[in-house]
Amino acid sequence: MIKHLKIVDSDPMLYNYQYVIQKRLNAAFQKEKELTETTLSAFANGHHYYGLHQDSENWIIREWAPNADKMYLIGEFSNWQEQTNYQFERIANGNFELKLPLASLKQADLYKLLIYWPGGKGERIPVWCTRVVQDPDTLIYSAQVWQNEKPFEWKFDTNRVKYKSPLIYEAHIGMATEKESVGTYKEFRELVLPRIHRAGYNTIQLMAIQEHPYYGSFGYHVSSLFAASSRFGTPEELKQLIDAAHSLGIMVIMDIVHSHAVKNELEGIGNFDGSPHQFFHANERREHIAWDSLCYNYGKNEVLHLLLSNIKYWLEEYHFDGYRFDGVTSMLYYDHGLSRDFTSYEMYFDGGQDEDAICYLSLANKLIHEYNPNAISVAEEMSGYPGLASSLEDGGLGFDFRLAMGIPDYWIKLIKETHDEDWNVGNIFYELSNKRAEEKTISYAESHDQALVGDQTLIFRLIEKSMYDSMDKSSVNLVVDRGIALHKLIRLLTLSCSGNGYLNFMGNEFGHPEWIDFPRLGNNWSYKHARRQWSLVDNHLLRFEDLNEFDKDMIALQNREEFINEPYINCVQSDEQNQILAVLRKDLLFVFNLNPSESFTYYGIPAKSGKYQLVLNSDEKKYGGFDRVDGSLLYYSKPEASMSKNHRVYLYLPSRTALVFKYIPSKSIF
Repeated sequence: MIKHLKIVDSDPMLYNYQYVIQKRLNAAFQKEKELTETTLSAFANGHHYYGLHQDSENWIIREWAPNADKMYLIGEFSNWQEQTNYQFERIANGNFELKLPLASLKQADLYKLLIYWPGGKGERIPVWCTRVVQDPDTLIYSAQVWQNEKPFEWKFDTNRVKYKSPLIYEAHIGMATEKESVGTYKEFRELVLPRIHRAGYNTIQLMAIQEHPYYGSFGYHVSSLFAASSRFGTPEELKQLIDAAHSLGIMVIMDIVHSHAVKNELEGIGNFDGSPHQFFHANERREHIAWDSLCYNYGKNEVLHLLLSNIKYWLEEYHFDGYRFDGVTSMLYYDHGLSRDFTSYEMYFDGGQDEDAICYLSLANKLIHEYNPNAISVAEEMSGYPGLASSLEDGGLGFDFRLAMGIPDYWIKLIKETHDEDWNVGNIFYELSNKRAEEKTISYAESHDQALVGDQTLIFRLIEKSMYDSMDKSSVNLVVDRGIALHKLIRLLTLSCSGNGYLNFMGNEFGHPEWIDFPRLGNNWSYKHARRQWSLVDNHLLRFEDLNEFDKDMIALQNREEFINEPYINCVQSDEQNQILAVLRKDLLFVFNLNPSESFTYYGIPAKSGKYQLVLNSDEKKYGGFDRVDGSLLYYSKPEASMSKNHRVYLYLPSRTALVFKYIPSKSIF
């Protein structure tokens, strides 16, 4: 019998697929029942059993290696040689265990495992290790003993909150400083966190936290799931950063990469016990055809134990407030979504979906909210999978939000292919506001993806070479004037017309120049483009400051009015000929004149009866505008005709300008 599913009420086109949706839902419930007799949180405790731990008398280290014959602990303490007193005992279910007196290991000792398997052997970093470091000379990675006597003291847990509308500041620790080298957790806490707080963002999304051997991968080729990247500092320094963010009322979520893993055998887990399919698929599905990485086998209970424990670990040990899941589309489909255009609903239910991955994602989201009801989960997913951000009970996968990945692509396409004078405001509103009714989305005009080498940031697309010599405030340059104006309009359009949350990559708020390019052979291992030039926005003579001021006041408007919490976005005017768009959201009237050359006087916008106060004006001088609108005026609506109940508010709308008015009901006039 098919249970009634709420997502079908929201989208009747799913009616013909209720059976498949119900089957997927049942599979998740059955798998949970198979894995645990209590709760998922009780099941997801592998990090307390496996890995290196202390009790009152011993060090205890355990690993799961079912294909292994023998296992040794090697390290500085054994001169990196196998010794019988460091040999593991094989115990039940493919597990190996070693107990050592406390004096055997000390803080910061380096170690590895030497594993023998049928026909071979190899040195390996433990799957469950929580600290990995790289030798600066040999570049070889080793696990490191890291067990402080006193647990970290969290001082600001009471400040942790859950925001209905996350305003996310996407950040990368290593490239967050201006120096041409790798930044640290400590530097981020001291130098960048105050900037984020002043900018008004309420959530930080940290990238590249899980250890990864290649810095230039942006953290997406993970080698050690449970180790915070040591290139940025110590575990305590990461915890200090998160605690400091909590002290400011800022949530911290983490990019988590469970969609694939690095192929490296010496650093990663791809051939840990001599078996290539211990954690990954054994057939042609083992290697990701586009990412040069390995694909987890979500059908194995041991893999579910590993990944679900990893979910709980970062919430429990580091007090992260949730996750942004990377590469969800790749997980959902056998072909990773690469050969589908998703033009019909059949493509979500035609048997080409990885049902095990769907089950895993459902369990992961249930675990997150079971462990911390205030935590959030965000899916990076581009196929439009129905129900992705609906609850399990309603027939979805349980994510809180999906990233609106089509919006930045839309802006790029519009800028590249259409002249300003041909921008269709109705189409812009449709593209920004079109979303599944039952889901919440995080909108953004650009993220780190749009700025990677070979691509361009929005500001660079708009200004190009003028970026290098005409960004001083004394310079007169029409290309820069256009770029500055459109940069503000695009970001405010995105915030006001779409989504239930908003995301910005660090530096984009002030129009950070150029692209992101990590050190590599092709650029002679340069850090020039793997940093943030904060001195540009701090220079009062440059126009980067103007863009930053606008972004700060735009975010402050949302924090003050909470207009994107309002689910309904009412387009009250779409004048395609004159390129005027007006949108009502909660008590705010957003009016955009995208016309590149025409300003309009006494332009009537349909409005509720009452008065309107200007609360944000992109044309203000402090935002790099021309001060063409008097911000001190109040605007009163007028009937369209005698005795008419329909009102309009009449405005002066300068070209390439956005004006935001707050509605004040008529009864409050006197």
